[in-house]
Amino acid sequence: MRVLLLVLSLAGLLTSPVRAQSKAEAATRPPVTIPIFVSSRSDLCYDPGDVAAIRKLASLEAERINGAGGAGGRQIKLSFLDDERDQAKTTANLRQAIGDPNTVAMIGLSNTQRAKAAIDANEKSLREAGIPFLSNISVNAIYEPFPTVFTTQASQDDERLPVIAAFLKSEGYDKAGFIGLKDAVFSTALGDGLKQRLDAGVLVADHRLGDKQDAVDRADLAAAIADLKEKRPRVLILGVGGVRLQQVLKELITAELTPALMITGQIASIPAEITKNYGNAIYQLAWDRLPEAYNDRLRKLIASGPAASWTFEGKKIAAAPGWASGDCKPRAEDLPPDPLVNANLRALELGTQHADMVGMIATALRAAGPMSDIAALRKEVAKHIAASYVAGRGAFKGTFDNWSFHAKSRAAQRTPFIVMMPQGLGRTQLSPTQFIRTKDDSLRAIDTLYVDIDMIRAYRVEDSEKTFNAEFYLSMRNNAGAGVERIDFTNAYLDPRTNGRQIAVETLHGGGRSEAYPEGMRIYKVTGRFVFEPNLENYPFDTQRFSIDIQPKKGDAPFIIQPPPSHLRDAQVATDGWIAKTQYVGYDEDFVPIVDAYSHEPSVVPFYKASFVWLMSRQTTDYYLRVVVPLAFILIVAYLSIFIPQSHFEAIVTIQVTALLSAVALYLSLPKLDADTATLSDRLFVFNYLMVSVMIGISILRVNSRIAHHKWLKRTFAFFHIAGVPLAVAAVAWYVWGLATMES
Repeated sequence: MRVLLLVLSLAGLLTSPVRAQSKAEAATRPPVTIPIFVSSRSDLCYDPGDVAAIRKLASLEAERINGAGGAGGRQIKLSFLDDERDQAKTTANLRQAIGDPNTVAMIGLSNTQRAKAAIDANEKSLREAGIPFLSNISVNAIYEPFPTVFTTQASQDDERLPVIAAFLKSEGYDKAGFIGLKDAVFSTALGDGLKQRLDAGVLVADHRLGDKQDAVDRADLAAAIADLKEKRPRVLILGVGGVRLQQVLKELITAELTPALMITGQIASIPAEITKNYGNAIYQLAWDRLPEAYNDRLRKLIASGPAASWTFEGKKIAAAPGWASGDCKPRAEDLPPDPLVNANLRALELGTQHADMVGMIATALRAAGPMSDIAALRKEVAKHIAASYVAGRGAFKGTFDNWSFHAKSRAAQRTPFIVMMPQGLGRTQLSPTQFIRTKDDSLRAIDTLYVDIDMIRAYRVEDSEKTFNAEFYLSMRNNAGAGVERIDFTNAYLDPRTNGRQIAVETLHGGGRSEAYPEGMRIYKVTGRFVFEPNLENYPFDTQRFSIDIQPKKGDAPFIIQPPPSHLRDAQVATDGWIAKTQYVGYDEDFVPIVDAYSHEPSVVPFYKASFVWLMSRQTTDYYLRVVVPLAFILIVAYLSIFIPQSHFEAIVTIQVTALLSAVALYLSLPKLDADTATLSDRLFVFNYLMVSVMIGISILRVNSRIAHHKWLKRTFAFFHIAGVPLAVAAVAWYVWGLATMES
């Protein structure tokens, strides 16, 4: 039985990926601690998954770093401090983190109100400790007095207010109004900032409302609406959120006062009956989850494993008051996990953000001397982040995002996108005008191109050359400056003979009046050869990512892509040997790092790129007929040979050796793939070699004179021959079948 378990263990090892692991020398000094502040919730019916995602993804990043030898000669230890949304616990957690002598840096703390109170209570110790703190605070005034505190949030002063002011000016909104809350830190900062940022005379109305039990004061709101009806602003900025925002919007609709809106929350959180009845466009600022597009790095992460591995949202919170009151409604428990729902995407974004911060701290630690003490490490981390990741000069390229900080405010440079819901459309999309930062830290307006790609055919997929041919229609709205000449297909194959891209573009409609085509559209037919990055670990039961990548052709003419809603895109694709599973559009922000060799002045040039992606699984009928079936017969023949009487030992071994050589010949006859790792097909053949070799070995042992004298040992080998081999084969077959059905 022990032999059976040993072989099954070997089979399990052979069916797992074979990877060459190169690890740095193990860290020998005492570990450093990175406290991460989180806030779990017990008031919701179902867990949004934020804390679970932060714990998992930050821990995975720490494991990766420690597995490579740590950082600065030390292992990294994460400490998760949960305040459960309680002010006293927030303050105590910050005190505990500062007081830990091994704390080298801190991450988190997002709620503005609780963060301010906690920092005020620990002001002296925070200043004296000099611990680098990558916080999530969005109001500059809270952390400005502390030179080692940064924020991963886009601050009011550096991002939100400048973009709002630039947008109002570009759209010609010369009369604006503001409605906020009296005692809310965020809302007060926004209202005060608008007074300073907007040109004189633009802000014609400023109202700060009282707040009682999640509702604004009715008298204050009535007075504000009366004043707004008199002054008639063309745009209204609302510094209220949640149910308060809905209350304000209902009153505006009732009063028939519907200027254009700029809200601080998400348009998606407003009930459809309100947005449908509001008689003007609604705008918001967004940093993640653009309309109809995904963060491409995040989408690749989700595609790297089973959906359940990346689904954190949806776990029932039994202690939520809503279950006792009946407000909570149970969900169907048999629904498959969906990592792409909004709540789960938000959790993933928070988790990946915290993982990037762990990676940034580790990178800074490596710049310190190997014998540095904790105090020196703290100084080095703060110095490295402040000097190396300055907006416009350098950026930390994290696994999931790029990070840099404004030199003065130490707030993350995260210029927001402007999202709008045009009146009557019922869906959000990017506004025609967006803004990006220039090298002098000013804002520059860029265009939104409304683009769709309809894949007609994907063919000639070459796994070894990592290329595929594609034929598709590209259509775009005929706005000013739109045209395919602005687009660079960055993953088009570059022919080494001509140094040109193998791509042809045919103009079908130039955007003018036409009896056949919409006059407001430009339509092109594109044919070409494109590269992709195959992951052949699970070949031939694999799913690959085929994409058409788009970015601006010229750095001085940037743009961002807005695709149409997913349900309006054509999902039909003709493919050779592949099955199209899903299609999506991903976006990414990249940068070109530049160093002036004369002045040694570093800088970065940012740009956006979009990817129209098709996930396709490989058709496996041919592989079953050419490989799986022959291998099965080879194993069956070798297995049946063990029932030949042992007096015909030569015949038994001849059959088994022939089976082994047949398996080797079959493997050598297959097309070779240029893969960086052993494929599932390779592992299947190795397992076949193992099983046949084991049968040969046991056949020899069973006729050995020394073994024959021990009946129990002979019976053990006979049992494994008869029962153990098919059990091991069945276990591997079950594994492969599960993988095949999961991929398909």
